[in-house]
Amino acid sequence: MLILLAFIIVFHITSAALLFISTIDNAWWVGDNFSTDVWRMCATNTSTCMAITDEFNEYQSIQAVQAAMILSTIFCCVAFLVFILQLFRLKQGERFVLTSIIQLLSCLCVMIAASIYTDRHEELHQSLGYRMEVSKGQYGYSFVLAWIAFAFTLISGVMYLVLRKRK
Repeated sequence: MLILLAFIIVFHITSAALLFISTIDNAWWVGDNFSTDVWRMCATNTSTCMAITDEFNEYQSIQAVQAAMILSTIFCCVAFLVFILQLFRLKQGERFVLTSIIQLLSCLCVMIAASIYTDRHEELHQSLGYRMEVSKGQYGYSFVLAWIAFAFTLISGVMYLVLRKRK
């Protein structure tokens, strides 16, 4: 049981780390001389960054992605704290239902963020607010990490739902 508990804790911390990296790092959309995420666009050859503001056409979509990723990260961290509290407070044989619900909410939020970005990426990268041509890029590793975090949070949410506290 101790090995299973250690595996669940490591899996949850990995999910949170993936969410933090994908939310913060500047690699959702990359090209030869630029990288962009939901916060800013950086030119790699001049090392200058420009914040994404309301002058961009699809700023509302970017804000939705920002909000969903932040919520997902917060829910994942709260779920871990609730899990630790429930670990010591639940009676033997009870399930970690509250932890599972919060983790599944995190899963839903990261899915919404990545789905919005996937659906709107063409419109997002054709804005006149960019100072360079960013439409000729591809998805970066932060975007891929967001989808991997979706899978990890889904799996851990289901694990918490199935998990019973045993001796």
